[in-house]
Amino acid sequence: MARILIAEDEPRISSFINKGLSANGFAVSVVSDGITAFDYASTGEFDMMILDIGLPGMDGFEVLRKMRAANNPLPVIILTARDSVQDTVSGLEGGADDYMAKPFRFEELLARIRVRLNTERTPEPTVLSYGGLALDLRTRRARVGGREIDLSAREFALAETFLRHPGQVLSREQLLSHVWGYDFDPGSNVVDVYVRYLRRKLGADRFITLRGMGYRLDEVP
Repeated sequence: MARILIAEDEPRISSFINKGLSANGFAVSVVSDGITAFDYASTGEFDMMILDIGLPGMDGFEVLRKMRAANNPLPVIILTARDSVQDTVSGLEGGADDYMAKPFRFEELLARIRVRLNTERTPEPTVLSYGGLALDLRTRRARVGGREIDLSAREFALAETFLRHPGQVLSREQLLSHVWGYDFDPGSNVVDVYVRYLRRKLGADRFITLRGMGYRLDEVP
């Protein structure tokens, strides 16, 4: 089980990432200031660090600079609300392995984490399939029973979330956070709308509604 350190001082965002990573089988620790982040990162107990730039006590740039000065090779993905090219360049030149600009979709962050971790592990599958439904993650194409189906970017992201959790019940909140990101309206019906789109395109019997709980991807006989 990969161990992820989250250094983020905004509780809503750290909780969002923590829940998502834990649900995907990662062991997660959360810290909220730069000094603690550097101390934890120096223990050698983690496989990756998600590092916010705007940390109190010591900002993310300084945490990263001290880590690399101490020859700490821990892979780091930086999170930043800053959208200037210079901040991005500074982070990457300072030793970050990747970066994500806020707001972001959890599925994109998860994909970046897996890519970084899988450089020395089993390669990530490029095709997800279950019960006659297949998604090619490289070409972004869907196939059902040998037929190619056109999906929008959001439809594909929702279908990918279901295929990464086949047979599991996913709540509307989980689907919102995975596909639309942490900055979502919990009262929105957008999940129900897009599930209807998937039913029309991929088969109504695949997506089961469980009242009060959410949706589940099932195999089609």
